[in-house]
Amino acid sequence: MPRWKDLPDGLDPRVGEFVTRLRRTVDDDGSSLAALADGTGYGRTSWERYLSGRLLAPKGAVIALAEVTGTDPAPLITLWELAERAWSRSELRHDNATEAVRLSRARTVTAPAPAPAPEALAANPPSAPGRRPTRRPTMFLAGALGVVTVAVGAFFLTDGGPAEKNRTAAGPPTPSATPTRSLPAGVLCAGADCTGKDPEETGCSDGDVTTAASITVGTTLVEVRHSDTCAAAWGRIVRAVQGDTVQVTVGQVRQSGGVTTVGDTIAYTPMVAVKEPGEMRACVELASGERGCT
Repeated sequence: MPRWKDLPDGLDPRVGEFVTRLRRTVDDDGSSLAALADGTGYGRTSWERYLSGRLLAPKGAVIALAEVTGTDPAPLITLWELAERAWSRSELRHDNATEAVRLSRARTVTAPAPAPAPEALAANPPSAPGRRPTRRPTMFLAGALGVVTVAVGAFFLTDGGPAEKNRTAAGPPTPSATPTRSLPAGVLCAGADCTGKDPEETGCSDGDVTTAASITVGTTLVEVRHSDTCAAAWGRIVRAVQGDTVQVTVGQVRQSGGVTTVGDTIAYTPMVAVKEPGEMRACVELASGERGCT
């Protein structure tokens, strides 16, 4: 059974060439996805997406892959630059197509009604000169209603009216919602929306991610990982063994993770929204009983 699946249909050839080169690099080194995650700092799920062509690997991941496999990074970076431009243009075309469909639908909804056909005019001719209009009572009633409307409006403008008084007492209206933060392609949450979610599945482990703090307990590395894009942080343990657990706390919010499978050496917690990574405390408890925090 082949290790790699076929690349997605319609993938730009330059992106396809880049992904194929990444696959060849991994195959030549013989690395597993778990080993790549351990060595590069980019999660296993992220590498699955990069090597399947579903997400373009960030430049940092490409450089990390070259370092782990002992490969010259220059050819990989050259292919990445070509793929990145092609990927960006593809996203722009998709956005433009979506906007065109939206505008088309809007024009369809607001299109004026067609003019009446000549046959309809013949069946219902306009009033002839000198003929008494048949809609005068309706026009008179509309005029009377208009006078009443003006009078009522004047009352509310001068007296304030109940609604105006209530608004005055309650103060200015509160905005209904905070403007939605614009997120990069592949990133699915930001801030409070990220709390409790997987950093890899939401794309928060890609891109602008830093290790805000770290500590080594025994042979296990404990890290506080922070995504500025997602405004969230999470705990991660590396060189871990089955039974090692990591826990992060921000105020009253707590998230936990751990190694549950023999052979895995890395684990991480769900995310917690933070303004600054220093708000978070990460602690590890090893299967051996050792503990430590950062």
